[in-house]
Amino acid sequence: MDHNPNTVHPAVGIQLSVGLSALRATADQLKYNLTHSVNTLTESADFLPEQKVWVGAYHGELISEVPDALKPLDSRNLRFALTALKEIEADVQAYVAQFPKHRLAVILGTSTSGVGDNEAVMKAYFTHQSEDLVDHRKQEMGCLAKAIQQYLGWQGAAYTISTACSSAAKAMAAGQRLLNADLADAVLVGGVDTLCRLTLNGFNSLESLSAGICQPCGAQRDGINIGEAAGLFLLSKETAPVMLLGSGESMDAWHISAPHPEGQGAAQAMRKALDMAGIQANEIGYLNMHGTSTPQNDAMEIKAVRTVFQEHDVPLSSTKHKTGHCLGAAGAIEAYICQQVLLDQSWLPLHQDGVLDPELDDQNYVLNPELNQPIRYVMSNSFAFGGSNISLILGTTCP
Repeated sequence: MDHNPNTVHPAVGIQLSVGLSALRATADQLKYNLTHSVNTLTESADFLPEQKVWVGAYHGELISEVPDALKPLDSRNLRFALTALKEIEADVQAYVAQFPKHRLAVILGTSTSGVGDNEAVMKAYFTHQSEDLVDHRKQEMGCLAKAIQQYLGWQGAAYTISTACSSAAKAMAAGQRLLNADLADAVLVGGVDTLCRLTLNGFNSLESLSAGICQPCGAQRDGINIGEAAGLFLLSKETAPVMLLGSGESMDAWHISAPHPEGQGAAQAMRKALDMAGIQANEIGYLNMHGTSTPQNDAMEIKAVRTVFQEHDVPLSSTKHKTGHCLGAAGAIEAYICQQVLLDQSWLPLHQDGVLDPELDDQNYVLNPELNQPIRYVMSNSFAFGGSNISLILGTTCP
């Protein structure tokens, strides 16, 4: 890719952010958990019949109730979103006070919505233990963004993106486009997904769950761990310490649940992100892999990395052995991790420390978390069912 110094970068600033996950709630907790060989996942018997499974659960306290106006949409997913929002709510509202409410937008990603709260109701109904009807409003995908909009009192665009594991990253890209199209002055973006039986049993039926803690690119990798997360970002055109520089999207349409084996769509997404950001591949200082720990995904992603980065030995790691795969929120929590790396400039997230697959071990995996020289740009990959691919590039304004 030729670097054009006259390229106008449509970068937008990350004015405020929050990330809740198995890494806990604060930036210091996140950094410690990602730079030390500690287990952050939980073994649980709550999701699969007569079987324990490792999950990336958030153990912090959630808000106890939602406002009366949101009661029809009440779910653990919504409470998780509101809990995260409360961490930055005062600062968000203070920042957006300068803008008309009809210029304030909400774009969020999810794949579970409130379905987890309806699981018990549906079971009771279909086993004739209760005649209570299922209220589907709380599990509609669109309800998340609408509920947050109503809670904040904003009047601009509000919609939810649900493209499985690329949802939150696509919400961030959509927010950037909305700002650059001058359809909003500030956009709350990100993603929220919560643990539920539907997703755990679904991946179990696909034989995609790991028997233990997942090992991205590992020689004995056998599947994923499911996690939950809430990651929110307030974007605007104003400069911030970390900017969302660009995104690249592609669609494999290769298989309903498997990526293109040669990583063609993944490579295309990464190249498009670099092009939009106006930088070269060798300028990326860290790559947060999608890195799910399934045999097919890891193999194709490394092929794509080899294609795009070629001679550049980019430091890279997957963080899913620490968070679990947070599905519709994965892109948000991983972008939040990348933002913290850029803000701190002293560490990188450790890759799993097990034996690597000899066919994939030619990469510069982060096995020492110490960052010895400042980095300017990071990339985060999210790849979903059907080949829905997206790469985000974040950059710091402090060289």
